[in-house]
Amino acid sequence: MKKLLSLLLLSALMITACNDAALSISELEIVPDEVLENITPDDTLQMINEGDDIAYIVYFSSGTVTPRLETEGEMLIIQLEVTGQEEDDEEKPYVYKLTLDPELEMIDILINGKSVPFDRVTAL
Repeated sequence: MKKLLSLLLLSALMITACNDAALSISELEIVPDEVLENITPDDTLQMINEGDDIAYIVYFSSGTVTPRLETEGEMLIIQLEVTGQEEDDEEKPYVYKLTLDPELEMIDILINGKSVPFDRVTAL
C-alpha cells in the first residue's frame, strides 16, 4: 500500500512539474522583427499573440519592471512590479516572451497589484 501511495504521489509531482515547465516569461534583449513591427508606441500595455502557446507582452515604463507569473484555476496572472518610476524620465519598452499553458483560459495583468486591461491585442 505504501508503495502504491508513493508511486501516486511521485506521478502527481511529475505531472505538476511538467505543467509548470510549459508556463514561462522572459525579458527579450533582442526582439524579433515581426514583433517590433507590431509594437505601437502610443499603447502602454500590449499583447502580441503568436499562435496558441506564445505571446509577447510589451509594457512601456520609465521605471524598472520585474515580471512574475501565478495561476489561479484557469487564470494566468501576470504581475508586473514597477519601481523607480519618474514622471520626467523617458519611457522605454519592456518586451517579454510568454510561453502559455493551453489549460489556462484567461489572463489578468496586474501592475503594482492593480488589474489593468491591455491597450492593444494583436496577432502575428
